[in-house]
Amino acid sequence: MSLYLTGLVSLMLAALSLGPSFAHVLEAPPRLFVWTPELWREATVFNGQFALFAKVGAPLDVTTILAACLLSYLLANERPAFWFALAGAVLFAAGLAAWFALVAPANAILATWKPGPIPPDFEAVRLRWETGHMAVAALKALGLGSISIALLAPRLGGGT
Repeated sequence: MSLYLTGLVSLMLAALSLGPSFAHVLEAPPRLFVWTPELWREATVFNGQFALFAKVGAPLDVTTILAACLLSYLLANERPAFWFALAGAVLFAAGLAAWFALVAPANAILATWKPGPIPPDFEAVRLRWETGHMAVAALKALGLGSISIALLAPRLGGGT
């Protein structure tokens, strides 16, 4: 029973973690190609649109990694399920690392922006912020897929 509950929790957390990241991907085309720099800066920096993404997303990401690690542990004697669960944990950890490597530096710059003229580095910062979120979402999507396969794998080789 603990394996099933851990699997369910791992899948739920992984899906909830992927959700905000995938939302960034869906928002990216107009934000990159349609919105004016002023609109992008106003929506992204000054009005707190993404405040809950950090407050909810960060603990969710860490909890997802921990749950996938526990799932790996519980599947240690079931191959290939163990490897897929472990890959899921690693992919979610890589997503978090990518956020720190790509998005956090852009966020640090955004935190210094003030109302007024558009900063000269605007295009580079916006591109890093948007593409960083896309990279994070891709890693999380692969992680969710891997965790899902881990939970299906014991049943796939059942000799039917």
